[in-house]
Amino acid sequence: MSVPDYMQCAEDHQTLLVVVQAVGIISEENFFRIYKRICSVSQLSVRDSQRALFIRYRHHYPPENNEWGDFQTHRKVVGLITITDCFSAKDWPQTFEKFQVQKEIYGSTLYDSRLFVFGLQGDVAEQPRPDVAFYPNYDDCDSVEKRIEDFIESLFIVLESKRLDRATDKSGDKIPLLCVPFEKKDFVGLDTDSRHYKKRCQGRMRKHVGDLCLQAGMLQDALVHYHMSVELLRSVNDFLWLGAALEGLCSASVIYHYPGGTGGKTGARRLQGSSLSSEASNRHRPGALTTNGISADTSTEIGRAKSCLSPEDIIDKYKEAISYYSKYKNAGVIELEACVKAVRVLAIQKRGMEASEFLQNAVYINLRQLSEEEKIQRYSILSELYELIGFHRKSAFFKRVAAMQCVAPSITEPGWRACYKLLLETLPGYSLSLDPKDFNKGTHRGWAAVQMRLLHELVYASRRMGNPALSVRHLSFLLQTMLDFLSDQEKKDVTQSLENYTAKCPGTMEPISLPDGLTLPPVPFTKLPIVRCVKLLSLPTSLRPQKVKSLLGQTMSTKSPFIYSPIIPHSRGEERNKKIDFQWVQGDVCEVQLMVYNPMPFELRVENMGLLTSGVEFESLPAALSLPAESGLYPVTLVGVPQTTGTITVNGYHTTVFGVFSDCLLDNLPGVKTSGSTVEVIPALPRLQISTSLPRSAHSLQPSSGDEISTNVSVQLYNGETQPLVITLENIGLEPLEQLEVTSKLLTTKEKLYGDFLSWTLEETLSQFPLQPGKVATFTINIKAKLDFSCQENLLQDLSDAGETADGHLLAASFSETVGSIAESKTSGPNGPELAEDPSWAKTLEAVLNFKYSGGPGHVEGYYRNLSLGLHVEVEPSVFFTRVSTLPATSTRQCHLLLDVFNSTEHELTVCARNNSELVLHASECQRMAIQVDKFNFESVPESSGEKGHFANLKQLEEERQEAQGLEISSKLDIRWKILSFSSWDVAKFSLTEAYPSLKRSGEASVEGLLNQLILEQLQLAPLQWDVLVNGQPCDCEVAAACQVGDPVNLEVRLTNRSPRTVGPFALTVVPFQDHQNGVHNYNLHDVISFVGSSTFYLDTVQPSGQSACLGALLFLYTGDFFLNIRFHEDSKSKDLPPSWFCLPSVHVRALEAQA
Repeated sequence: MSVPDYMQCAEDHQTLLVVVQAVGIISEENFFRIYKRICSVSQLSVRDSQRALFIRYRHHYPPENNEWGDFQTHRKVVGLITITDCFSAKDWPQTFEKFQVQKEIYGSTLYDSRLFVFGLQGDVAEQPRPDVAFYPNYDDCDSVEKRIEDFIESLFIVLESKRLDRATDKSGDKIPLLCVPFEKKDFVGLDTDSRHYKKRCQGRMRKHVGDLCLQAGMLQDALVHYHMSVELLRSVNDFLWLGAALEGLCSASVIYHYPGGTGGKTGARRLQGSSLSSEASNRHRPGALTTNGISADTSTEIGRAKSCLSPEDIIDKYKEAISYYSKYKNAGVIELEACVKAVRVLAIQKRGMEASEFLQNAVYINLRQLSEEEKIQRYSILSELYELIGFHRKSAFFKRVAAMQCVAPSITEPGWRACYKLLLETLPGYSLSLDPKDFNKGTHRGWAAVQMRLLHELVYASRRMGNPALSVRHLSFLLQTMLDFLSDQEKKDVTQSLENYTAKCPGTMEPISLPDGLTLPPVPFTKLPIVRCVKLLSLPTSLRPQKVKSLLGQTMSTKSPFIYSPIIPHSRGEERNKKIDFQWVQGDVCEVQLMVYNPMPFELRVENMGLLTSGVEFESLPAALSLPAESGLYPVTLVGVPQTTGTITVNGYHTTVFGVFSDCLLDNLPGVKTSGSTVEVIPALPRLQISTSLPRSAHSLQPSSGDEISTNVSVQLYNGETQPLVITLENIGLEPLEQLEVTSKLLTTKEKLYGDFLSWTLEETLSQFPLQPGKVATFTINIKAKLDFSCQENLLQDLSDAGETADGHLLAASFSETVGSIAESKTSGPNGPELAEDPSWAKTLEAVLNFKYSGGPGHVEGYYRNLSLGLHVEVEPSVFFTRVSTLPATSTRQCHLLLDVFNSTEHELTVCARNNSELVLHASECQRMAIQVDKFNFESVPESSGEKGHFANLKQLEEERQEAQGLEISSKLDIRWKILSFSSWDVAKFSLTEAYPSLKRSGEASVEGLLNQLILEQLQLAPLQWDVLVNGQPCDCEVAAACQVGDPVNLEVRLTNRSPRTVGPFALTVVPFQDHQNGVHNYNLHDVISFVGSSTFYLDTVQPSGQSACLGALLFLYTGDFFLNIRFHEDSKSKDLPPSWFCLPSVHVRALEAQA
């Protein structure tokens, strides 16, 4: 016997072997269609008995194996079923003859045979035949199973008769010697009458009867015969048959212990009710064994026989049997099959190490020269058995050997498909999966070197199969999963091979389905390049949308009144799934930044790199990049445009590397850091672009709020100068600009700024709205730089030291000379004059213009955008007021304001006030200008005596009052300066051949901040307004009141109370005098002037906003110019009021000769 049956198992010893073959020409499909129906009748319960008969079907069985039927009866072909096609009666004799020829092949061992004929109808088909069944076609053959059951019953009858015949003790008859084929020539000439020979015959026959009992379903009887056979054969050292007896004993014990079988077949092979206990109970009834023909007295035999082997003893007996088989070279197949059976038993017992010893022995069993197909079968079965006992890597090894055997050089037509299929089956044994997701879970499993070798073999096999897509997929998998284990040279070789493959068949993300149902998942290149960080970027500050805040607040929620509730489930998902707190805008370019790393030792070219999104229609704008070798972290920005609104999720990115297109999802990148991948896309908004008439500034403003400034402009102004800034608004978006708000914020807080720094009007510009895409609108902003005009302390100190007099006042005559000498001392030689003032005075003003605009669908949803313009203003000094003082005027309602004006520029300029002549000042020159002003009535200014009692509030009110008073005074004065021409230094800087216009710069100068409390009081009208009337006409020093000598002159003193308090009563005395214009006043005028009545006037109490008057009369006796000095009586009432409240005008009366 030379052909092993690797599918053998211990329970096959109880089966009857039936061969099913085709006769003549029959399609393979029809044959196996009937064959499967035949195989479905694999066991049959014997009538009137608890025994069961098991059938083993084979459609191919070597005739030489049938010669070993006496050695082990389950190897004997006892039944033959043939299937044939016959469509005409004249072909029937030939068909039947072929059936007879087929029977002759197994004729010596056959118990019975059947012929199934399909397609023949008529008289021949109607003739009843016990061994032939006729069917019109393959569809109309319902009785196939019933005929097979009848066929099996006939086999049982023959089997039972043979068992009874062989088991009957016929005294006097010689027991034939059963032999295996290679023993027949060895027993020629032996003494058949010797005791040794007889024991050999008895032992072999006992073993043979045990086989028949086992096949007949008599398990206990088979155990008895096997035990007796073992004793007999051991005594005569008949090792080959002793091994067979031990194997039969093991098989019977396995059938008892493992009714489910050891071959891995589904379902129990034994019928219910056919348990050993029932057989054992029937064994001891009287005459039971006599009927079966063993002997009349079997009690001694049963006593001597051992019980069924234990699971441990089964393995020991298998080892002993295999050791006996190994003594015979021609029993190699028997030894190999015994090892396989023992391994299947040990697999059920979970004794893998012992099973591996049997398999190792099976590997080294030498059979005849095997064909390539038999080698493949042998290695495949070894692989399956190793898999059965849990030796997965060993199983994969033999499976791989079988795969390589499929394409051995000796095979004329290598089976690359079979090789590829077997290689795929080896993957689990080497801890290798074709799903790249399995390699993201923790550390690497398995031997990387073996895995890479296996993947290379898969690539080669798929290429030889003519499937380049498979080659690309496996090579991509190798590069993705084994990148950390490849050397630099291997990386270059693999990538070069991959590029060669993808040039013919590019790699895709589509799963590849194999014919056997296996699907190869796509392999994205998540390591080429390696991504460490994914960050969704907000839009630039100028394009970032903002939500209009509602009155109730933007974050108020009506879902629950509680901040936190344990009842409500709170999601604590991964960071990458949370929503980001900024928004993207429909139609605007959005950015995602990736930090990537090139692990390859050469430059990595990544093509078609873009974003993978969901939730919103998104237009990805692919990018191409080239990463240097082992580049380290390298920032890459991917962009795209959302086309619709909603919530967009960035799921990952796609690339094309080495011709392989990859979709890399963030969920499959365990080492990636991300702050979130979901963002809201709001409706489209317009885009505003601004340009100005001023040059861009190199100064970049940094607001404390952290907002970014899109554009910065700068301008240089003199203090007090106003500069127009023309701003051009252009709608560069796709939506109309419907709303615009402009606000400003001053960033400079340390400088005191007077007036409005920035002012504008938008009415005309807004009349052009909505501003359509591509349209332009303009408006003007006035920049007024008006800072403090007071002089610096160091310059004022220089002036004071040079020109101060004994009485502490600067002399007007020497002042300009002093300043001129100071300026000359500050010149810088041949390069021209410098500014007379300290250059550190130059001030800087910074402000931000904020343009809040909206339009389109975003405006409907309450969104807007902010665009910021930074303004940097360098303020140079123009004029300084070095000293401010007042002088009284001839009228009590006026005074003279004296200002010392210093030209701090290097140009000649003029200074003028309202209704005053211009004052010309040369560079670094100081002059005094006197301005006659009407005193001010600050009625609208808040009083400091408010109801608030805190000192800070009182101080603040006082400062506000002074500022308001200074603003009113400055606006009334309307002091302005104008630069007339270039200085000589400026002219020298330009070519004299060119004509340059005069420098036209002008501005205003303010006295705000210069006026102290004393000056303000002198410029303010007294709260008590005193009016003196002579003969009913108001009188003041500027105009003399005329009267005639001898005529009484009516004198009225009128008081108007403008203060918030009640004043009075007051007593006034009129004192006349004459001024001789030489500093001498003559008060001795009793003979010249006479009072009609008393010279003292009395005023009653005057309420706020009330008025009171007192009347009197004088009589001038001589002509001349006289003055009336009205004095107050000092009392408690007048002492409570400030002296400035009692400012009465001087009365000038001119007495003339009376006309005749």
